[in-house]
Amino acid sequence: MFDFIYKGIIRDKKRSLLPIIVVTIGVFVVVFSDGIIGGMINNMISMTANFQTGHVKVMTRAYAKQENEKPIDLSILNAGELINQLKKDYPIVDWTPRIMFGGLLDIPDQKGETKAQGPVSGISVDFLTTGSNELKRLGIKKAIIDGTPINRPGQILVSVDFAEKYNVKPGDIVTFFGSTMYGSMTFSNFTIAGIVRFGNSMLDRGAIMIDISDARLLLDMDNAAAEIVGFLPEGKYNNEKAEEIKKSFNDKWTNNKDEYAPIMTQLMDQEMMSATLGYAKRMSLIMIVLLIIALAIVLWNAGILGGIRRYNEFGIRLAMGEEKKHIFNSLMIESLIIGIIGSILGTTLGFMACLILSRHGIDYSAVMRNVSLMMDPVIRTTITPRMLYSGTIPGIISILVGTALAGQAIYKRNTAMLFKELD
Repeated sequence: MFDFIYKGIIRDKKRSLLPIIVVTIGVFVVVFSDGIIGGMINNMISMTANFQTGHVKVMTRAYAKQENEKPIDLSILNAGELINQLKKDYPIVDWTPRIMFGGLLDIPDQKGETKAQGPVSGISVDFLTTGSNELKRLGIKKAIIDGTPINRPGQILVSVDFAEKYNVKPGDIVTFFGSTMYGSMTFSNFTIAGIVRFGNSMLDRGAIMIDISDARLLLDMDNAAAEIVGFLPEGKYNNEKAEEIKKSFNDKWTNNKDEYAPIMTQLMDQEMMSATLGYAKRMSLIMIVLLIIALAIVLWNAGILGGIRRYNEFGIRLAMGEEKKHIFNSLMIESLIIGIIGSILGTTLGFMACLILSRHGIDYSAVMRNVSLMMDPVIRTTITPRMLYSGTIPGIISILVGTALAGQAIYKRNTAMLFKELD
């Protein structure tokens, strides 16, 4: 029976071509969308980890309670010793200190007097230490639109919007005003090394970057760090591994009640990240459900049209004594074969499209200018094993549902009228 149905599908293109095309397109959309959404989520995770949280992050308990305010007065003292211990306990993780701070950047005129001042948020990372991966991790070389990265002490990187607003360029000398770790006023001159476009409106409006050695000198934070961030091998986030490291570290400090004792968090502990990923997963599920409904409706109509065309065929089969149930089951098997063929074609096309975009990517920076999310403006699709079934299952289910709805007409045939209809 299977061979009979399969030959009918292959030989009668009018019966199978339209459903196969519909299923192929639907499955392609699901697989491709899955790759795009996965790529966007990975971009967001990568940008958030690289610029803000790391895959895991160590700070004092007091700092953690006010983390959004970045209180440098609650920073980790003797950070060097703690980093060495972390490297010993968790050697697979790349540990690096960071300091986030804020203040005013003073732009002088030709006479050295204040021409303008603007508020800035500062990020200090380890640019100059041999073996540091921060320059590559943050993508500074690619983000520089004018000038060079920091290559010596006393240099500063300025965000593109701030540079355009206050008309500063590489080589200009600017003065930073702020407060130290202990609350006293501090200021220092810096030479602009380069202008940076982060690809994020929040950072591009008023972010600056300096080397962490300059930040420690500026903020009176010798051997201190606001945060110690860690990155898993190859920069790939693994929720289970990060959670394991976090639990292991925190268990060692459980009995220490000092509010300045270190505590570790991981990327998914950030409220924004967990909510965003949960939202993305819900949207993926909704998209699949909507696709099944849409495809089922289309295939239902296609099945009705096919049933009208095959009206006499069903009548003859019933007149020859074939049971209605058997005819209905044969239609379902036929639809299953069509669904498998369409799903394989759609999955293959979707996989190939995702493979191409995973290498070349799509630059959508033009539509991201007013978006304040930590996302790379070049999105690349993600290839996952889930693609093998994320579109296949909905494709097969939808055509089976559509055929089942259309096939109900078989049970409405009046066998007493068959010979009159055939005449």
